Amino acid sequence: MDVLGEFLKAHRARVNPEDAGLPSHTQRKVKGLRREEVAVLAGVSADYYARLEQGRETNPSAQVLDALSRALRLDTDARAHLHRLAGVVAEEGHETQVVSPELRRLISGMHDMPAFVMNSLLDILATNALADALYEPFTPADNAARMTFLDPAATSFYPRWQWVAQSTVAHLRQTADPKSQRLRHMVAELNQHPVFRELWEQHEVRGKTQDAKEFVHPAVGPLKLNYHSFDVREAPGQYLVIYQAEPGPNADALRLLATSRATRATASPGTTPAPLWLTGTAKSRP
Repeated sequence: MDVLGEFLKAHRARVNPEDAGLPSHTQRKVKGLRREEVAVLAGVSADYYARLEQGRETNPSAQVLDALSRALRLDTDARAHLHRLAGVVAEEGHETQVVSPELRRLISGMHDMPAFVMNSLLDILATNALADALYEPFTPADNAARMTFLDPAATSFYPRWQWVAQSTVAHLRQTADPKSQRLRHMVAELNQHPVFRELWEQHEVRGKTQDAKEFVHPAVGPLKLNYHSFDVREAPGQYLVIYQAEPGPNADALRLLATSRATRATASPGTTPAPLWLTGTAKSRP
């Protein structure tokens, strides 16, 4: 079974027959919809749909993909991903790994907000000083997927690690070119982690737009930040991510983080400074 077939099968298993208006009183051997039911809902023959899942039909039309998207109740991100898997989406241009000097200057000028640029494989291409301070526990802080699953710092840094893991895998599915050789190498590497392997097989697709994210930073303690993600129009495949704190304790902690690296750099050689949130410097922290 190819990637398109795996995607269809995974999402077929998620649709309850009742939600699709189908009777469910009969005993079912498979979870979700049967192949024949997807075919009926999409208006294609059962044989044609079976060939799609089995990888024997590789050129579905955009109209068929739209019909399958409706039958499988796919959201916008998953629908776009299905089209891309089938190879019917127009190429957006060669993805560049070079961040423009103008964008670098822009994020460098954001002194009170962590900001960084990623590509479709979640490589971190450029950061500002506060983003460097935020992700300082990771060695190296070079790829969001590797950081989440392969760096031992992740589980203590992210108090909601399972949520971060799910979001990271769904975002990687949504942005990465499924035919990319590098993606295949990355997946093989990340499959070392059983949770990644399980999440990747679920074929969840979700874009990174905006949400709140929680951290426990060794320098300032618990921290909750809102993030927004923006496409870089001049560089297809690049995303600008900006974190911001609500006024109050989280903003205080973020300001403290902005100076924490310099504070710890002045510590005596050979000593490990206590986290700033335990020293009494950040009075708003517990």
